[in-house]
Formats: sequence, structure tokens, C-alpha cells
Amino acid sequence: MAVLGVTAALLVWMATLLFLSLCKQVHSSWKLPPGPFPLPFFGNIFQLELNNIPKSFTKLAERFGPVFTLYLGSRCVVVLHGYQAVKEALLQRRNDFAGRGEFFLLREHKDRGIIFNNSPTWKDTRRFSLTVLRDFGMGKEGNEARIQREIPFLMEALRQTGGKPFDPTFVLGCAPCNVISDILFHQRFDYKDSTSLRLQKLFNENMYLFSSPWAQLYNIFPNYLHYLPGSHRKVLKNVSEIKAYALDRVKEHQKTLDPSCPRDFTDCLLAEMDKQQHSAEPGYILDNIAVTAADLLFAGTETTSMTLRYGLLILLKYPEVEEKLHEEIDRVIGPSRVPAVKDRLEMPYVDAVVHEIQRFVNLVPANLLHEVAQDTLFRGYVIPKGTLIVPTLDSLLFDDQEFPDPEKFKPEHFLDKNGKFKYSDYFKPFSAGKRVCVGEGLARMELFLLFTAILQHFRLKSLVAPEDIDLSPIANGFTSIPPHYKLCVLPRSQV
Repeated sequence: MAVLGVTAALLVWMATLLFLSLCKQVHSSWKLPPGPFPLPFFGNIFQLELNNIPKSFTKLAERFGPVFTLYLGSRCVVVLHGYQAVKEALLQRRNDFAGRGEFFLLREHKDRGIIFNNSPTWKDTRRFSLTVLRDFGMGKEGNEARIQREIPFLMEALRQTGGKPFDPTFVLGCAPCNVISDILFHQRFDYKDSTSLRLQKLFNENMYLFSSPWAQLYNIFPNYLHYLPGSHRKVLKNVSEIKAYALDRVKEHQKTLDPSCPRDFTDCLLAEMDKQQHSAEPGYILDNIAVTAADLLFAGTETTSMTLRYGLLILLKYPEVEEKLHEEIDRVIGPSRVPAVKDRLEMPYVDAVVHEIQRFVNLVPANLLHEVAQDTLFRGYVIPKGTLIVPTLDSLLFDDQEFPDPEKFKPEHFLDKNGKFKYSDYFKPFSAGKRVCVGEGLARMELFLLFTAILQHFRLKSLVAPEDIDLSPIANGFTSIPPHYKLCVLPRSQV
């Protein structure tokens, strides 16, 4: 009888806790945007497809409108879906929505660096980093020269495949890795260098694991799943290894630092740290510099690499697009001159294809998590301080009014009736506002120059019929992961 009494008491206690939790959620939701009814503890996770959360957001937006509320476990999330809502939050209300929601798989980067920093130092870190990056040519002629110097090495690596089938993952990754490494550490790797390949393997593996259903669950229930076996352990280990690599490079730079003559981005941050050493609240410590470098190395390598890889697969699927690209490249640049940024003005079709690849690839569909730093009135709703914000990017890139037949790859989305390049304000694959990707200018320049150079020198050959190529991502969570594939690249002089 005593056991039954204890059991009954426990059940009553648990039921009371669940009831109180539910009441708290309902009460706090009175002034929030509408959304599906949440379950205690679980929230709305059963209304989401964990292997394709962006798709779930689209379906919920059809039911509840462009601004709606979800609970991921106990975390309150407001989703913004569609051009008007995203633009209003990120651009017109940029200060209110500039916080960064915590991404638990990258807890080692919490309150450090640029991308995942939500501490009081994030604005100063980002502002100073952008200034330094501009000084080292981010988005300007300095970076154009860096990319142009790297092009012959990439062409030689592709030539060495001998026209045989190969996996392009790491060959294509070496070029952006070397460009960002030169900016950060004044360092360049050989395409077979073990350190470079190891870093790319870690980046590639993490991107895939970030997008897995287990990663989505871990970011919802980190305290419960942290000690269980699972892929999160591999991610956390990889993140630690990448950070350790960046910290080693920073310490090496510190030993040979000449503040009056900085060699690269890292030297500039170290010089700033020296200036602040007697400050009451120094913004730069070695750990912050290491995480900042790791953030930029990861983002500057893997996002461009994945877009290049996905882009070549798309061109294998649509050989008629490749033919038009060859024609325009031959007419404007010819067979031997290194492509330049100024060529883009005379190459509207190439420019349109590069933009359409980025739109179609939809690399970061749900954006990175934002957060409101204070109670915020938005469209008549009250969004409490600390609420997570998801300003979806796929809702802009796949808007069927701006881009007819958005599920189809159509370069015409970025061409007017006269065949001239047509800009779209819905094209925001790098996000917008105060948290826009710091490397947007570099990435756009790399994609144009590297795609152009590859197609200037090579013709792509698929191992299967174009109609048998499936462009569906193999994972669609944090990012859209391209399928694994092999291809052949044939020197155009031999075709």
C-alpha cells in the first residue's frame, strides 16, 4: 500500500508540473503570434519534420500566416516567413532583431567570435573585424587578386584528374580554403596538404551532422541528450579540433608579431588585443581571436565549397545551360585570360546562372537563429525578451511571385526580356541586416570567378544521363547538403 501511495503521489506531482508548464506556456502566448498548440516539455516538435524543418515552416506559414509561434521543447520561437516579414525584421527593425540565438552544438563558440557571439562584445568584435577585413581587401581588388592567383592551382588540380571520374568535394574546397587562409594567416596550402584536407573533412562532416535529425533534437534538448551517445559527440569533438588549430595559428603569430606591420587579419586582432590589455573590459583575448578566426575559416571555406559542388552537379543536369555559359565565356574572355570581376558586366548569362545556383541551392534555408534582446512589439504582437527568431531565407528565395516555378532551376529568374541581368531584392542567401554574412562580398566574387574559370578551361561530363541526376539535398536542416557524386572534367582544347 505504501508503494502504491508513493506512486500515486509521484503521478500527481508529475501531472501538476505538466499542468503548470502548460499554463505557463499558454499564458505567455497570449500576446505572441498565433501558432500550433504546444505539448508540455515537447512543445511542437511532433509537428515538425526533423529531416526537413524548413519544409515544416512553410506548411505552418500556410496555416498561421507569415509570423507564427512555435515551441521547440521549452524554447519559444517566432518564425518569420516571406519577404515582407523578413525584410521588416532584419532591415527596418534591425536593432530589435540583431541578437543571436544559441546554437548548442557550437557551445565552445558561445559569446566569442563573430557568427555565434551574443555577448555585449559582439558588435565591437564584428565592427573591428569588418574594418580589418576591408583593409585586407574583403570584397575589393585585394581579394580579386587573391582569387586570381589561386585559379591556376585549381585548374592544374582539375587537369591532373586526367578526365577520369573523381569526387569534387575536396578539390573544389582547396581554392576557397586557401583564399580565406591567406586573409587570416597569410598561409597557403598545397592541394594535397594533409592539414588542409583534414580541416575540410571536419568542415564537411560538421555541415552534414548539423543538418541531421539528431542535431535538431540536440539543439532542442541539449541538457538531456548531452551525455547520451550520438553524433553530437562527433560534432563537439570536431569543433574543438578546429578551434585548437586556429588557436595554434594565433599563438604562432603572437610570437612573431610586429604591431607596426601586420601581415594578416590575425596580426591586426593581436595588435588590438595589446592596445586593450590595460582596459577595464578588454574585448580581445586569445580565445576570442581564435574563435573569430575559426568562424571565418569555417564559413569562408565550406559554404563556398558546397555551392561550387552543388553548382557543378546542376550543370551536369542541364548541359544546355553549360553550353550557353561556354559561348559567353569564349566571347568575352577567350581561352586563356584569367577572369576578372569587371567581366561580370559583359556576362549577364554567367551572372544569372551563378545567382540562380545560389537561389536554387538554398544553402541556409532557415537562416541562423536570431534573438530579441528586449520585449519587442512587432505587427501588433509582443515578443518577449530572449525569444528566438527564425527569419527564413528559403521563403524569399522560393517566392513564387518573384521567381515563377521556384522549384525549377531557371537562369531566366535573373534575366530581363532583353537578356540583361535582372537584380532581385528577394535574393538574400547571405541574410540581411546587422547579422548579414561578413564574407558576402568575398563569396560572391569567388563564385563568379571560380565558376567562370572552370568552365573556361573544362567541359563537364556526367557518369549518368542528365535525366537520372537527382538534385535533392541529402539533408536539409541547418544547411541543404548536396548529394555525393563523381564527374569528369575534360580540357576543352581536347573536345
